[in-house]
Amino acid sequence: MAEILALGISHYPMLLWPDKNMSGLLKQMMTNPKLPEPLKSAAGWPAAMQEEWGNDDGEAAAALHREKMVDWTRKARQALDDFNPDFVLLWGDDQYENFREDVVPPYCVNAHPEFRFHNFPNNIWGEPVDKEFVLPGVTEAGKHLVSELISAGFDSAYSYKPLHHPLGHAFTNAIFYLDYDRKGFNYPILPVSINCYGRHVICQKGGLPSFTKELTEADLDPPAPTPARLFDLGAATARILSQSKYRVAIIASSSWSHAFLTKKNHYLWPDIEADRSLFEPMASGDYASWRDYPASAIEDSGQQEVLNWFCLVGALNELGRGQPDEIGFVETWIFNSTKAFLVSRP
Repeated sequence: MAEILALGISHYPMLLWPDKNMSGLLKQMMTNPKLPEPLKSAAGWPAAMQEEWGNDDGEAAAALHREKMVDWTRKARQALDDFNPDFVLLWGDDQYENFREDVVPPYCVNAHPEFRFHNFPNNIWGEPVDKEFVLPGVTEAGKHLVSELISAGFDSAYSYKPLHHPLGHAFTNAIFYLDYDRKGFNYPILPVSINCYGRHVICQKGGLPSFTKELTEADLDPPAPTPARLFDLGAATARILSQSKYRVAIIASSSWSHAFLTKKNHYLWPDIEADRSLFEPMASGDYASWRDYPASAIEDSGQQEVLNWFCLVGALNELGRGQPDEIGFVETWIFNSTKAFLVSRP
């Protein structure tokens, strides 16, 4: 039987830039002309949010947030290096990057022979935007996975080359952060794109809400795959890989609830309580309970990207794993999203 290492990390984009930029999304959401009057200044925010904001627009809190995230990502990288997989499978969302109006699959196995991509401008490492990163893919393993998923009743899309974008940031940022110390990342990768953004993937371009146009039901797109379906997809993936010849690391790449997706919080802070309701059973090894999480709760709590983790948790349940070896919950009110981290060794 093949061995499988399971990891969960964040691809939080603001980690790419200096601490002074980390509260940029909150400042952008503060321009919403429909904000209730009390929320238009920090004095009207929840107490914990005010404390994190401090008197420096959250810059000191940003340094601490970065420290916690990088510490957990280093733990994930150490586990990855210790395991030394044949390849790394990543579940990540595509936010109107590779998949657009011409086709939006519920999920797609990107079995490309190689991946070429660049870093973002003004990044924390000072790397030039024209620096190219090249990673090998695993076409053979990707074809095997898709073939077995189809046999198991999962009509999976697949691709051998990019469509609109070299590789979405859910995947590239995961690689950048796992290599935060820039010692190199040479593991072959098999990215699996999940349509997490569902009803907002085209009409909102998988991004920030528009403050000038209120979306109607007619504007919205079809929904994302349900939590139960993605839980089962992750379980099937783990079952297939465990019976294969490959030694594989499986990774869920995303933060959890996002402020800019949480309308009930006026797009200012994430739904930390809803995230804890998922984190606590996962931390105790009660993976099966995740399958019953309602799809309606995902959108209500801005947890669209957590759908990547439903694949991971379904895999953990299928593999019969107990409590994770290492697990972390990084809470924030002002940096857009709660972050979770997980290491589960075979």
